[in-house]
Amino acid sequence: MSGARFGRAEVRELRRLLSERDLAVVSQLAELRLMSGRQIEAVHFPEERHETAATAARHCRRVLARLVRDRLLVRLPRAVGGIRAGSQAFVYALGPVGYRLLQEDGSRLRVHEPGASFVDHQLAVSRLAVDLTLADRSGLLDLLILEGEPACWRMLPAIGRSVLRPDLFLAIGAGQLEYRWFVEVDRGTHRNPALLRKAHLYESYYRSGVEQAVYEIFPRVAWITPDEVRAAQLKETLAGGEFTKGLMLVTTIDDALGILAGGTS
Repeated sequence: MSGARFGRAEVRELRRLLSERDLAVVSQLAELRLMSGRQIEAVHFPEERHETAATAARHCRRVLARLVRDRLLVRLPRAVGGIRAGSQAFVYALGPVGYRLLQEDGSRLRVHEPGASFVDHQLAVSRLAVDLTLADRSGLLDLLILEGEPACWRMLPAIGRSVLRPDLFLAIGAGQLEYRWFVEVDRGTHRNPALLRKAHLYESYYRSGVEQAVYEIFPRVAWITPDEVRAAQLKETLAGGEFTKGLMLVTTIDDALGILAGGTS
């Protein structure tokens, strides 16, 4: 299937042929943009549903190979984790047929190979999404909403046509409480002026009252860093920005689940 001549009848037939898991994989790649084979395996091919971990891995590889063959997904030329990391370290994105499957307007996907920093960032976002999904599955938290880009974007009416672009929007249930978050996954690649501009967009959106008018509450902003050193740097950067107290929080990827589920930093 090339996707070049892929009308509504072909879409309906393709949906009929694909399994629920195939559709789930394609939909998640559309939402998270990039995932490694290992991340896809963790979510969609859990070991407990197979005889062994090796069986789960083989099944995952076969399904991904088929989805790539049929252009529902594309596999990036580079892998992550080094040459010994195996095929599960390959990175996958939505393919042209997968894009057409999810679109109703007949538009086509233009596939470009992303740069290394974009891949690193998106895989970090996907890692958090996978960790949250597995924590929900194991009963550690209740993942009520997980929205990737662009579903989680917000328009800023008070600032022309500016768009606030979080990496994720989350709603997490913990006990009788619900915690809402805009998530920024920081990889230490942006300079302080760019970070402060983004932080001030959140402040402006908070002050606009638009989110509160619709949902009654405004999500906190979680900046998630790779380590404590970067977290300390980011806290110092944000400390001088005159932001609303409690609006923003900085934590590390290792501590993120506890914080997002209502823990304290």
